[in-house]
Amino acid sequence: MLSKAKKMNILITGGTGMIGHRLTELLLEKGHRVSYLSRKKEKLPNVEVFQWNIKKGFIETGALENADYVIHLAGAGIADKRWTEKRKQEIIDSRIEPIELINKYLQEKSIRLKGFISASAIGFYGGDTGDKKLDESSQAGNDFLAKCTKLWEISAQQISAAERVVSIRIGIVLSEKGVALPKLVLPIRFGFGAALGSGQQFMSWIHIDDLCRIFIQAIENHTMHGAFNAVSPNPVTNQVMTNEAAKVLKRPLWLPNVPSFILKLVFGEMGIVVTGGNFVLNKRISQETNFQYQFTNIKEALTDLLEK
Repeated sequence: MLSKAKKMNILITGGTGMIGHRLTELLLEKGHRVSYLSRKKEKLPNVEVFQWNIKKGFIETGALENADYVIHLAGAGIADKRWTEKRKQEIIDSRIEPIELINKYLQEKSIRLKGFISASAIGFYGGDTGDKKLDESSQAGNDFLAKCTKLWEISAQQISAAERVVSIRIGIVLSEKGVALPKLVLPIRFGFGAALGSGQQFMSWIHIDDLCRIFIQAIENHTMHGAFNAVSPNPVTNQVMTNEAAKVLKRPLWLPNVPSFILKLVFGEMGIVVTGGNFVLNKRISQETNFQYQFTNIKEALTDLLEK
C-alpha cells in the first residue's frame, strides 16, 4: 500500500548524474531531505554532500547514520568507451563495489535502512532479444549486459540491513540532458538523421520524469520489493522513434539507414547497444502498484522534451 507522505532522508549515490539530478528535484518538491555520497566534498543547494572513497573503503560519518533510504545510481556509463575486457570489468566494478562498501559499513555500524533502491537495467534480459515480449518473470540473458546486470542485482540483494531491496530495471531514458536522445536528434537537426541498423529493433523507452517517479514510488510504496521494469507501456522501433523525432523537430529524413556492419565496425561489441533491441513490458508496475505514467506515447514524450 502507498504510505502517507512522511518526509524521509534519502541518500543518493551518483546524485549529480542525469537521473540523480532530476530525481533530486522531484524529491525536494515532495518535501523529502536529500543527501549525496560523492568523491568530492562540495556545497550544493538544498543537498548535503558526504564524501566517500570506494577504493579506500571510506564513508564519511553521518551519511548512512541519518539515511532512511539509499538510492544507488552510481556506475560507469555503458556506452562511454569501447568495450575492452578492462573496460567491461570497470563497468561491473563501478556498480558492485559501492554496494559492497555500503553493505560493509551498515553491518559494522549496525545501521538499519527502511529500503535500498538500486538502479538496474533491461540489459538483464540481454542486449538483443528481438520482438519477444519480456517481463520480470523472463529469464536473464547470457551476454555481457546480462552478466553485468545480474551481478548488480545479486549484490543489491545482499543488503540485509534494509527492510526492502528494490531493483529498477531501466530502459532507454529519454531526457534532453541525457545521452540517448541528444545523440538521436543531433544528426536530425542538421538534416543527416537516419535509423540505425534495420531500424526494426525495439526500443523500450521511458521519459525521465516517469523514471524518477518510479524511484519515488519505490520509496513511498512499502509493498514494492525485488525487480521492476521501468519502461513505458508502449515500446517502439528505432525507425518509429527516429521518424517521430524528425516530425517533432520538423526536419526531413532522406538518408538510408546506417548499416549494422558499420556500427559494429565502429563500436565493436558495444554496438549491441544501438543495433540490438528489446520489447520489455512493465508488468509489475502496472499490476502491483497504482503508478500512473505521464508519458505513454512516444510522440507526446518527444514533444515534451524537444520543444522545451
